Amino acid sequence: MAGLREIKNRIRSIEDTRKITSAMYMISSTKMKKAKQALEATEPYFYTLQSTIDRILRHLPDMEHIYFESPEVRQRKIGLLVITDDKGLAGSYNHNILKMAQDFLDRTEHEVDLFVVGELGRQYFVSKGIHIHENFQYTVQNPTFNRARWISETILDKYQSGGIGELHVIYTRMESSMQSVAEDKQLLPIRRAPTAEIPADVYQEEFLLMPSAEEAVDAIIPNYITGFIYGALVQSYYTAHNARMMAMESATNNADDLLRDLKIMYNRARQAEITQEITEVCGGAKAQQMSRNGK
Repeated sequence: MAGLREIKNRIRSIEDTRKITSAMYMISSTKMKKAKQALEATEPYFYTLQSTIDRILRHLPDMEHIYFESPEVRQRKIGLLVITDDKGLAGSYNHNILKMAQDFLDRTEHEVDLFVVGELGRQYFVSKGIHIHENFQYTVQNPTFNRARWISETILDKYQSGGIGELHVIYTRMESSMQSVAEDKQLLPIRRAPTAEIPADVYQEEFLLMPSAEEAVDAIIPNYITGFIYGALVQSYYTAHNARMMAMESATNNADDLLRDLKIMYNRARQAEITQEITEVCGGAKAQQMSRNGK
């Protein structure tokens, strides 16, 4: 059995670790609530843009535009935006994203320009010798609409100039308060939904784009891309802190279990030491008594 001093040192060490994990849990919980509020505040704007794009494609199914998918499939370079975190201690959060990104790179036959958000993503691709076209630093820990616009403008400039012909975003999306999934979303070109036949007796809304359909799309799509990237940044920020909060909660619970076992071990060792001391005292007293009786 370990000595009392060794057990006390282990208890003290675990108690210090527990204080850290408990504090990190509280910090992640606070940041997660803040991110949830930011996401809920921007979702109406994003969904309105998405609905407007759906209406445009529904009313103008034959419209040709650089942002819309063309029936002519051509070989094209792909832009891939990967959103990771700057820190670890978040369970499998970063692992799932990087695994999906690696699988994407392994299976695609096209050349890929890699855009990375997050220090852990940058470190991973550098360690693998994969070229990063653009690394957006200082964004993950403070996702703002301005930073999302900076990212979207950088990527859209390359898309509009023909440098890439397709854009994918790999990020983490919350499905529920307890579950998140890594997702690969193709943003550009926007895919057209199958055209449904509308009965002649069904009323159809009037739809007019001013000053022209092309100019309206040129104004709407960049804002839609910026809104989606901002939503992906906030979702990733939210899920990272949710994963870190759950990891720290698990670590704190494990520390509690270890402390409980160590305190039992300490009490047993202390009791054994006390029993040994009593036995030695009793043995010494008996020896002295026998010595006196012998005289």
